[in-house]
Amino acid sequence: MMHRRSFLTGLVGVVATPLAVEAQPTKPLIGFLHQGSPDPLPLTNAFSQGLNETGISEGRNVTIEHLWADGHYDRLPALAADLVSHRPAVIAAALLPAALAAKAATQTIPIVFVSGSDPIAAGLVSSFSRPTGNVTGIAFMFTRLGAKNLELLHELLPKATVIGALANPNNPNAEPQVRDLQTAARTLGLQLVVLSAGTEREIDAMFATLPQHRISAMVVTADGFLISRHEQVVALAADRAVPTVYPLRQYVDAGGLISYGANLREAFRQAGTYVGKILKGAKPADLPVDQPTQFRDGH
Repeated sequence: MMHRRSFLTGLVGVVATPLAVEAQPTKPLIGFLHQGSPDPLPLTNAFSQGLNETGISEGRNVTIEHLWADGHYDRLPALAADLVSHRPAVIAAALLPAALAAKAATQTIPIVFVSGSDPIAAGLVSSFSRPTGNVTGIAFMFTRLGAKNLELLHELLPKATVIGALANPNNPNAEPQVRDLQTAARTLGLQLVVLSAGTEREIDAMFATLPQHRISAMVVTADGFLISRHEQVVALAADRAVPTVYPLRQYVDAGGLISYGANLREAFRQAGTYVGKILKGAKPADLPVDQPTQFRDGH
């Protein structure tokens, strides 16, 4: 680099403008990998709020590049590799499939995840209190609240015996969530019908099948793509007059019946503070995986 700069100095009269541009400091890059679609939820704003709390703001002293898989989780490895090729200072990942893809893409760039799953069981970290390697984040573990959601639905509609469970089969979290729901359904004496949808078109098609299954109520499992399509899901549930319990308050804010889960906006804000701390010199191992201590319902 020293030789290149010496050579260019001799050409300063010819290429003054390019040299001036080169002399400008480069802002650190944050790569943000999302498994869902761009949506109206203010989650990225919450992330930026967390950054601001550490004295860092997009445009002023950092650049953020968002990449979205639009629910096509098979695209995540290529998207993660693309982010790594841009040499970001930190990678943020939402949610588990995105975090796993980011971890597989780099063992050196710090990664801050937002996950609704157990990060130890998923292989993201080895410890909550002192994660090793280059990964830490926020684990609000709402994927394990399906049984509670089913109980709430049963209390609300005790005569409803056939319950639909909407899950995205592309999500590695789908299977354990369905298992939890099936166990809870047997305990409550309910029949659980698993309904799969991983695209916008499949969501529409799934709701059209509800009458043939005689489903009288429904539980929506936790999934990043379904969260990004929350308005579509809520509108179809209302159109079909199917009482539904959701995993996050965002669904209720869009007109849904009831929810029980963690505060996703708060999780994104906390992730922003972690990214800011790393940009200021903290190591992922210095930042324990944060977990919410309270869950809340909404209706």
